[in-house]
Amino acid sequence: MRQELLFNRYQICGVLEGQAAAVKKHIQEIPANVILGGSEADLAKAVTERFWLNVPEIKEDDIHIGYSGEEKVDVSGDPRRAFLDPSKPFYITGSKTVIVLPFDGDAEFFQVQPQTYTLNPPRGEVLKGEVHLTFIRTDHDGNAIKQEYLGILESIKNYLRSLSQSAASFNSKLEGEARSQIQARKARLLADAGMTAAIGLPMKKRQGAPTTYAVPVNRRAPRIDPVKVTGPFTPEPALSPDDYEEILRIINNMVTVMELSPHAFHDMGEEDLRSHFLVQLNGAFEGQATGETFNFQGKTDILIRVDGRNVFIAECKFWKGEKAFLATIDQLLSYLSWRDTKAAVMVFSRNADFTAVLGKIKETAPKHPQFKRDLGVRSETAFRYAFAQPNDQNREILLTVMAFDIPTAPAEVKALAAGQTPPHTAT
Repeated sequence: MRQELLFNRYQICGVLEGQAAAVKKHIQEIPANVILGGSEADLAKAVTERFWLNVPEIKEDDIHIGYSGEEKVDVSGDPRRAFLDPSKPFYITGSKTVIVLPFDGDAEFFQVQPQTYTLNPPRGEVLKGEVHLTFIRTDHDGNAIKQEYLGILESIKNYLRSLSQSAASFNSKLEGEARSQIQARKARLLADAGMTAAIGLPMKKRQGAPTTYAVPVNRRAPRIDPVKVTGPFTPEPALSPDDYEEILRIINNMVTVMELSPHAFHDMGEEDLRSHFLVQLNGAFEGQATGETFNFQGKTDILIRVDGRNVFIAECKFWKGEKAFLATIDQLLSYLSWRDTKAAVMVFSRNADFTAVLGKIKETAPKHPQFKRDLGVRSETAFRYAFAQPNDQNREILLTVMAFDIPTAPAEVKALAAGQTPPHTAT
């Protein structure tokens, strides 16, 4: 019984070229407002899932005999039976055995010829989630069927193995290529609309701002990027990535200040600590940072506004455990209006085990219901995440969590301040 030749209809190089062209075509057909208003990362992920090459994998533990029984076999063409008239069917009783190979993956790949192949590809019948191998014999030789089946199985696995190598190379680049094409189309849409990525200056650097605790860098004019929107696109001022990093760098430099003058921070509360951060920010930017400024649903700790719009929001809290940390993120997200996309949580800790606090932050952040993905560790004490905007799941909040180990006054200093005998001199 002749079955269909497998791995014999298309070539893998053509499949890869076609898939790449399909990705490009799909991205060009995404509505403009989706490109401009959606998250680049989410769009790239959706494209990746849509065009991911899923080469089948045989589920060897589930291989079984689907049918075994008698079969009428026409032997009129058997050269060993030359006495028969080949023009007239002559049936004898034989056996038919169907071995079923279940698989996971895209069945179309059983029609694709890999880069490595033989001139005698395996045969079989591809059904839904299964490949059927049919063996018809007149000698009832079970061992012969077994040997033939094992040879075909190994051949199929070799073909799939070669296809998997080609698919893995394509898949590994797919998301990056998709994101690059999405960014390129977004740039073209902005250019076609007469808009550029720099539509104003969000902040003005203060001339001669001290950089005592900063690594020297070359300054360039800050810019406003149009933020992502849904519906008809209208550019709004947004903090550029460079300025966002500059703000975080200034905030992070307070670690050095605390280390050099720990006694000045022994007994400071959240408001006093926040004021020190504001001094640093206002020393670098011309008065754009303010404290306790109302924004959308509440008031936040540190806020930078440009032309009446918020471009950076940060919340300052002492570490009080996992539940309080999640509540802090809730609080920050509740302050964010639709256009706000960059924020920070500054976690102050006076816990004896600061390393444990850092571990808890990394463990807890992904538990928040608006969490989308981990964007990596910026430093030993700073972590970056993407969160969904509470009122629009298509928009993303870039959230950086920065932890600070706040100095604690020695026990003897606290005792003297309270009019008590220091512990080391007590009798």
